[in-house]
Amino acid sequence: MGPVRKLDVPVSDLSLIRGIWEVRVKKYRHKQKKEQERIEMSALAKIDQQWQYRIYCKALKTKELNQLHHYLERSTLIDIQPCTAEQQDQKGSDPEQKLIFQLEGDQWMDFPKDLQWMTYLKEWHVSGTKISRLPEYLALFTQLTVLEIPKNAIAELPPEIGKLTCLRELNASYNRLSRVPPELGNCENLERLELTGNHNLSQLPFELSSLKQMAHLDIAENRFTSIPICALRMSRLQLLDLSNNSLTDLPQDMDRLEQLVTLFVHKNNLTYLPHCLSNISTLKMIVVSGDELTSIPTKLCRNPEIKFIRLRDNRASAEKKKKEEEKKKKDRWRVQREEEVKKDSREKEFIEVYIGSLKDRDTVPESTTKVSISCLL
Repeated sequence: MGPVRKLDVPVSDLSLIRGIWEVRVKKYRHKQKKEQERIEMSALAKIDQQWQYRIYCKALKTKELNQLHHYLERSTLIDIQPCTAEQQDQKGSDPEQKLIFQLEGDQWMDFPKDLQWMTYLKEWHVSGTKISRLPEYLALFTQLTVLEIPKNAIAELPPEIGKLTCLRELNASYNRLSRVPPELGNCENLERLELTGNHNLSQLPFELSSLKQMAHLDIAENRFTSIPICALRMSRLQLLDLSNNSLTDLPQDMDRLEQLVTLFVHKNNLTYLPHCLSNISTLKMIVVSGDELTSIPTKLCRNPEIKFIRLRDNRASAEKKKKEEEKKKKDRWRVQREEEVKKDSREKEFIEVYIGSLKDRDTVPESTTKVSISCLL
């Protein structure tokens, strides 16, 4: 056999190769994003929408087409007559002429098909329906300023909601939301956000910190255990409703909300209020639950410019709630006794101790309904 031939094999650092590919992938994704933005900004989408609208109109009957044209305020419609001054006033009071879309009733399971052509609308008012999701064409309504969708069955807000840059008010209370899309932070003109009573909602994305115009934030009746960080960065916030959640304390930097006027924190598990609240000069009203609250800044209570309201549980409702809890406990222990009476001889002693504890509870005085208000008359 001849001499063994040696081969020179180049050896490179794998991390260097990975870095090169990561840079290429990043550039490719950036190029794709730019191309998508270019397509969205181009006239192709509008041209396609216009053609789809023409195709849709071809399928309509004459009467339906006239009604649609009338709704769109087309000046070419032959049966539209010039309006007098009095008629102009009446026309201005018509909700249709204010570009408002209204939908109500549990017979609605989805949005009407015609809605996708009405991209000129400025307000949506949809409530009391069985609609579970917002339409895919929501992003086309770029002139929308008010989106009222309370008391429906909506399970999520689509990321396309971030395209509504003119949006000033969003009310999605009493739905089935468990999260809020971070894209909502792109709606920088948003002034009012209501997410009351979604129950599964426990946090807000940090991206909402960019909502610097926010003046009204209502996240009551949910599962928040602490104030969202983004809420403390809404510098123009005037009303903050955190009632009926699971808060155990308030952050020590609450005074970052320099324009806060009203604060609702009742029906939580708060035992004290931070001293930083007394540093907010604009604060005019605080509503808390007084049953478990043990520590309150003196400066806050004695400030004559602040209405400090301490709510306590109504005695009648508290007694009723207590009886219901006792009944449930008794029923539960009764069922267990019937099932285990032949196995556990110690159950009788346990029941006696339990009944004795109930008697001790009856001797504890209960607080009556009391509301203390301190304000400057």
